[in-house]
This record gives sequence, C-alpha cells and structure tokens, in this order.
Amino acid sequence: MGLIDWILIAVLLICAITDIKERKIYNKVLFPAMLLAFIFHGAVSGWEGLFHSFLGFLIGFALLFIPYAMGGMGAGDVKLLALVGALKGGTFVLQSFIFIALLGALMGLIVLLRHKNILKSFFYRLVRIKSGTKVPGGLSRQSLSKTYPYGVAIALGAAMNLFTEGMLF
Repeated sequence: MGLIDWILIAVLLICAITDIKERKIYNKVLFPAMLLAFIFHGAVSGWEGLFHSFLGFLIGFALLFIPYAMGGMGAGDVKLLALVGALKGGTFVLQSFIFIALLGALMGLIVLLRHKNILKSFFYRLVRIKSGTKVPGGLSRQSLSKTYPYGVAIALGAAMNLFTEGMLF
C-alpha cells in the first residue's frame, strides 16, 4: 500500500466517525485531502496524473449528485466520494460504488427494520405514489436522512475495494 492508500484510509476513518457521531463530513478534512490528491498525482505523473485524478473526482461527484439534488443525501457524502475518485481514480471509484451501493442498501434495510415508524413512512410514501393521492402521516425527508449516515457506507465500500483491489475486478 502506498501513500495515497494510507491517506485514503485516514480520511475514510475520520469521515466515518464524524458522520456517525455528528452526522457531518467536514470540509476541513476533505478539501486538504483533495488538494493533496491533485498535487500528488500532478507531481508524480504530470498532466496525465492530474487528469487521472480530476477525472476520478468528476466520476465520484457525478455518481452521487442526483441523489443529493433529490434530497437523498448530504453534500459531504458527494464530496467524500469525489475525494475517493481524486485519490484513486475513476476505475477505483466506480468499483467502490458497487460495494457502497450494496452496503448502503443493507444499511437502509437495517434502519427500516429497526425503526418501524420509518418503515410506516416508507409505505405511506409508496401508497401516495401509487394512488396519486395524499396520505396523512409518515416522516419528513429530513428525519429519514438523520437516521442514515451514508458516509459510513462510502467509507466501508471504498475500504473493501481497497483491500480487495485486483482480486475481484
């Protein structure tokens, strides 16, 4: 494992902890790491490395931008996945996203099963969508997002990809 891998592990660990404890992923962690990723790849591989890093950033950003725009997750989650791409590149972030999506779905299922009122809210929304009518009850989107630290799924998924790199894909 190289320097970039260790930086990635450190950032993922910090962001997972703050997302669990405070439901926040801090820019003061993400932005210096992004800058370091661009500088490192530019210094080691020149313009090609910088392009590789920037492309990874864009792919990571694009993967979560629509869910963010729809209110399904926070901006910190989007920036964290963009950072994973900036550090490790586009292929890595795409492969990580498979793990992240699976872990995120599993976490979501656990949250739904543990909190029956959230499950009730989900069914209210489903009925409302199916029938086209307003059904009273349920939870707000904000209360749903407060129970679900997606940064943890991002951290675990990227770490799983890092430790299985070359073995599965």
